[in-house]
Amino acid sequence: MKFLIAEDEKDLQKSVITYLSRDGNVCEPASNFDEALYKIELYDYDLVVLDINLVTGSGLEVLKRLKSRKKETAVIIISANSSLEDKLMGLDLGADDYMTKPFHLAELNSRIKAVLRRRKFEGGERIEFNEIGIDTKSRTAYINDSPLQLTKKEYELLLFFITNKGRVLSKAIIAEHLWGDSSDLLDNFDFIYVHINNLRKKLTTAGAKYIKTAYGSGYKFVVD
Repeated sequence: MKFLIAEDEKDLQKSVITYLSRDGNVCEPASNFDEALYKIELYDYDLVVLDINLVTGSGLEVLKRLKSRKKETAVIIISANSSLEDKLMGLDLGADDYMTKPFHLAELNSRIKAVLRRRKFEGGERIEFNEIGIDTKSRTAYINDSPLQLTKKEYELLLFFITNKGRVLSKAIIAEHLWGDSSDLLDNFDFIYVHINNLRKKLTTAGAKYIKTAYGSGYKFVVD
């Protein structure tokens, strides 16, 4: 995937690019309004992470220009301003999602995958991976069309693993995804092991042996 990271805070821009590049994505920076406009005119991107405030201009103007060119580029707006007006304006102009700073990189990555998944499946509510099926509307999962009895956290874990398949996920990243900012208050990640172990047992019993332990690193949903 090819992403444009239009963000004028250099440290945040660098962190986002480093994090998203781990999945093999090509991430290009744009540090101001003019650079962002130049790059969306010159190149095609799968997704743009777009800050509303870009020093020399508004990210919303970049969004307008992008949509006027009829490009099939997904857009996630990020902003330090949490006002409802800005959020609605961005979404009305065609943004796919809106995040308020500060945010966890794991959540941004998850939002990106959700946006791209919706576009890939053209708004479909069913995700398929081999014998596993997930209905995102009813929040249920199946193995060979037989329902899996999962808790809310187990369902969220399964969806997170499948949308990050092939990538090692640390306990910290998993905790951030499941509990958000509240994960910072936890003394340890022992509860992550419990949830993953329960999910893995249910999948294995049904014949789906995909969750593997990456010793010293975390967990991986193996695809081969």
